[in-house]
Amino acid sequence: MSTPSDPLVTTAWLAQHLEAPDVRVVDASWHMPAAQRDPHKEFLAAHIPGAVFFDIDEIADESTDLPHMIPSPTKFASRVRKLGLGDGSRIVVYDSTGILPAARVWWHFRAMGHEDVVVLDGGLPKWISEGRPIEDGPAFPQERHFTPRYQADVYRSLDQMRDIVATGREQIVDARAAGRFEGVDPEPRAGLRGGHMPGARNIPLSALIAPDGTMLSAEKLKSVFEAAGVDINKPVVSTCGSGITASVVALALARMGKPRSAVYDGSWTEWGGLADTPVVTGPAQ
Repeated sequence: MSTPSDPLVTTAWLAQHLEAPDVRVVDASWHMPAAQRDPHKEFLAAHIPGAVFFDIDEIADESTDLPHMIPSPTKFASRVRKLGLGDGSRIVVYDSTGILPAARVWWHFRAMGHEDVVVLDGGLPKWISEGRPIEDGPAFPQERHFTPRYQADVYRSLDQMRDIVATGREQIVDARAAGRFEGVDPEPRAGLRGGHMPGARNIPLSALIAPDGTMLSAEKLKSVFEAAGVDINKPVVSTCGSGITASVVALALARMGKPRSAVYDGSWTEWGGLADTPVVTGPAQ
């Protein structure tokens, strides 16, 4: 970690601390259905030693048709206890693409009050490219007690987003690609309108990630947000397609010293799928 408050750790740091008694490693890999990849099967074939698999589609709210919405504190605690993730654990989350779903699981833990959680910068691809050890097979964690302490300040609901759009009391950062934000490219999920929320700014995922798959430094991230017209010293809520890439924006803000930014959980799958939510097209105004 470059600073005590940095929400990311390097592969070198994890290699040095992999066998520390309080460190728990979590594989949060996930892919869009169109990718036709099975992240759990890939986990069984190769993962960082000692890691457990966090299924974001199963550890989710089953009362909604929206994908991988954050579950109740009770369900979350039940699932992570069985994964051996408990109070006093220093949790390091990674994924097979670099940072994307790992940031979502990082946000999940923080929304449940577990602050000692970080993301592996560059994820499994960087770990493997450096020739670091991997193992295969299932995980057999020892159950640990987890106490959920739900943190409402990092979560935004549909009703809250309606109010934010109407009042402008928080800045909205949309992490989808520019074509989807502007409404010129189709959404990957059927039945959604194109465009974005009125007043939203666009910072696509690609603007936050360096060529080697790691996240940009805090200094470079500040330049990206400034160029997009976002004042990081004022409240920010992030959104995307289904709440995963939005969590990368929250992670970037935490790297810049703003750890309490919020994520709109339903994101465009919810907003763009409704008939009565305001939508605009074209570049950010």
